Amino acid sequence: MAKIRTRFAPSPTGYMHIGNLRTALYAYLLAKKDGGDFILRIEDTDQERYVEGAVDLIYRTMKETGLIHDEGPDIGGDYGPYVQSDRRALYKEYAEKLVELGGAYYCFCDKDRLEDLRAQQEASKLPPKYDGHCSRLSKEEIEEKLASGVPYVIRQKIPKRGTTTFYDEVYGKITVDNSTLDDNVLLKSDGLPTYNFANVIDDHLMNITHIIRGSEYLSSTPKYNLLYEAFGWEIPKYIHVSPVMKDAHKKLSKREGDASYEDFINKGYLKDAIVNYIALLGWSPGGEQEIFTLDELCKAFDIKGISKSPAIFDPQKLDWLNGEYLRKLTPEEFYEKALPFVKQAVKNENIDLKKITDLLQARCEKLSDIPEQIDFFDNLPEYDNSLYCHKKMKTNEENSKESLMQILPVLESLEDWSFDSLHSALFDLIAKLEVKNGLILWPLRVAVSGKAFTPGGGVELAEILGKEETIKRVKKGIEKLS
Repeated sequence: MAKIRTRFAPSPTGYMHIGNLRTALYAYLLAKKDGGDFILRIEDTDQERYVEGAVDLIYRTMKETGLIHDEGPDIGGDYGPYVQSDRRALYKEYAEKLVELGGAYYCFCDKDRLEDLRAQQEASKLPPKYDGHCSRLSKEEIEEKLASGVPYVIRQKIPKRGTTTFYDEVYGKITVDNSTLDDNVLLKSDGLPTYNFANVIDDHLMNITHIIRGSEYLSSTPKYNLLYEAFGWEIPKYIHVSPVMKDAHKKLSKREGDASYEDFINKGYLKDAIVNYIALLGWSPGGEQEIFTLDELCKAFDIKGISKSPAIFDPQKLDWLNGEYLRKLTPEEFYEKALPFVKQAVKNENIDLKKITDLLQARCEKLSDIPEQIDFFDNLPEYDNSLYCHKKMKTNEENSKESLMQILPVLESLEDWSFDSLHSALFDLIAKLEVKNGLILWPLRVAVSGKAFTPGGGVELAEILGKEETIKRVKKGIEKLS
């Protein structure tokens, strides 16, 4: 069996979209599962959409996510150059060769003729399609126009009859009528190739054996195959993957600003969780396992697990998965990652931030949730007394006030303000009063935080806030309830 060679061929038109990253990941996994090569190629033929800095962003994202390529513009290889604009002469050479082989022809139609043709087709309610006018020019007419310097493009010559069939590893056998295909431009008048033509030339010259791309390219595949056949080249294996959808009707879209890889990192998702989640968008490993390292994904990946159905992006599933990854970090690793988010909310230098992160690690799904969870440490927010009323804890405003009045002298008398000391003193009070824990601890939590949901209970929060601030807040609670 020939060595598997896959490629990721992004256009440098902005950020790394989630769908793009999934294509890169699948191409990487397929190659690495069997010790193959994974190639990075930059497809920059669409110069109008080129975004400055986008290539560096592609390199950075690939490196961060562990999708390390074996060949590419930055590291070289035996099949370079790996940037399409550096391969310009090649495309012209192969386009002209294709004309000789009868698979393409020179087209000299100017913009006005093409616009008139389109207008006629629209008026007749026909699909817009080139009418093949220049394919019928005589050899003498073509040579005369070329000698006169008439601008031209090179178009693919599609057979007018018959069908073209191809096999896709996900969608199976697909057949199309050649009459539905257009004689698309292969080489533009500026000498640059169109995306489809450049792809075929590069994939062949780079010995790409398996092509993974979005299912939106299924309709272009018959034209690719006709090109391979015209050149007499072996056709690679196709793996078309369904789109990543926002919901049942709407695709995730780069143009609509849907989340990119960088957006997710900035929101406090871990790169390993993002890669793990993206792998499961439209691919099933079979079995119960949902958490995979990159090495485990390489071993488990199989084309048979790719679904034809669109993958719905589920933010809640990503949150859950990211939470699992956060909990697998050591406390020191979590502290390092959480610190920038903690500092957004806590400016008080007397507060022990490590103690806050120790509380957060078990209760956090994404790091960007942190500021809102802990914004009470610096300043007690305004809160409603209804927070003291908790059905399960059997608390109301009246008994909460009584509990806080019992708690206050206990706190005031404490000399050792440690967690253990606070815990012992408050549980001694609970035992002395012969009440349920919640009757004392819930009012304390509300009084010190002004929130119903906090990363820790009243004891932990009191320890971090310190004696003076805790007592001040408990007194405020009593005053509010009076």
